[in-house]
Amino acid sequence: MTIRVLVADDHAAVRTGIVLILDGHEDIEVVGQASDGEQAVAMALELRPDVVLMDIRMPKLDGISATRELSGVADVLILTTFDIDEYVFGALRAGAAGFLLKNTDADALVEALRVVARGDGLIAPSVTRRLIAAFGAAVPEYRPQEIGSLTPREHEVLVCLGRGLSNAEISVELRMAEATTKTHVSRVLNKLGLRSRVQAAILAQELSSGT
Repeated sequence: MTIRVLVADDHAAVRTGIVLILDGHEDIEVVGQASDGEQAVAMALELRPDVVLMDIRMPKLDGISATRELSGVADVLILTTFDIDEYVFGALRAGAAGFLLKNTDADALVEALRVVARGDGLIAPSVTRRLIAAFGAAVPEYRPQEIGSLTPREHEVLVCLGRGLSNAEISVELRMAEATTKTHVSRVLNKLGLRSRVQAAILAQELSSGT
C-alpha cells in the first residue's frame, strides 16, 4: 500500500527537506505541497491524501483550524517547532491523529506517517506526560444514552482504545480483520461525538474508573 501524503508548511525550504526525506521511501508518495492553511484544505479536498503533514503557524489559516476542517477527509499529523500546551491540546481537540516536533529525526518521521496511515495515533514523547496530566478536560461531555447506543462489539473496541491498543492489536484481541476494526473505531468516534482515538481512550478510562 502506498501512503499518499500532502505536505503543508509555509517555509519552502522546510517543505523541500520533508519531500526529500519522504521521496526516498517506496511506500510513500508526496501528492502535493501547500504553503498555507487554506491551500492545505483545498488541496486535501481535491487530492484526498491518506495523511496531511501539517505545520501549525501558517498564514491565512493556521494548522489547527485547517485540521478541524479536514475532519473525516484525511488523517492529520502535526509537525511543528513549538510544543506549547495550547498547540498540543488544540491540535488534538481539532482531530489531529498525531503531534511531532520538527527536531524529530527522518526515520522517526517516516515511521510516524506509517503509524498514522494505519489508523493509529502518535504523540511526541516530550509532550506525552503533559498530555496525560492535562488532556482530560478536552474530552467532550457525553450523555449515558450515547454510550448506550454502542453495539456490544463497539463497546469492546472502546475498552480496547482505553487500554491504548493499536488497530492491529485490537484486531488480534477481538479476532477480526483490521479493516473491520477501523470501521468500528470510526463508528465509536461518530456515535460519541469524539474527534480522535485519544479522546476515546480518555473517555474509556473515565468510564472504567467510574468518574
